[in-house]
Amino acid sequence: MADIQSSRFLTVLSGKKSSPVPIWMMRQAGRHLPEYLELRSRARDFLDFCYSPSMAAEATLQPIRRYDMDAAILFADILLVLDAAGLDVRFEKGVGPIVETVRDGNGLRGVATEKAVQRLSPVYETVERVRASLAADKALIGFCGSPWTVALYAIEGRGGTDKSMARIWAYQKPEALERLLSDLVEISAHYLAAQ
Repeated sequence: MADIQSSRFLTVLSGKKSSPVPIWMMRQAGRHLPEYLELRSRARDFLDFCYSPSMAAEATLQPIRRYDMDAAILFADILLVLDAAGLDVRFEKGVGPIVETVRDGNGLRGVATEKAVQRLSPVYETVERVRASLAADKALIGFCGSPWTVALYAIEGRGGTDKSMARIWAYQKPEALERLLSDLVEISAHYLAAQ
């Protein structure tokens, strides 16, 4: 594993100045890269792509090679947490993510945090592969959705909605919303710590 102490990105995060200023971009891996599109075409579906340590590591590293960013962002999807918790998650071409909704107020069906975190083990292998391949002056940024954003998908079933069901939960089912958010916070915290 590379010694990441020489990373400009981490230097700035520790409160020190760096010249030049380190750069990275949100969504730096993805459809704007032809090499990403070629790699993505080899996966059965998007979840397969995210759960394949070799493909996800390659997607993470592509923008570093092309643009010489100071930090790589772990290639993953915010909905992996819901998939690991046992909800049906699928990505439909031209539509986007579709998620089995949580309607009964039982949170994530009492899925044990340890079990969900274990289901995410391919992501941890991706982290190991990326870190082993990154130069010492490059940082690796972990990736996880906020519990609120992920909860919206679990309640609404998809992104881009008016969030009316989530608002109903907030006003009419606050205990159910709290249970769901609590489950997501716990799983996400362990997931990030494992990264």
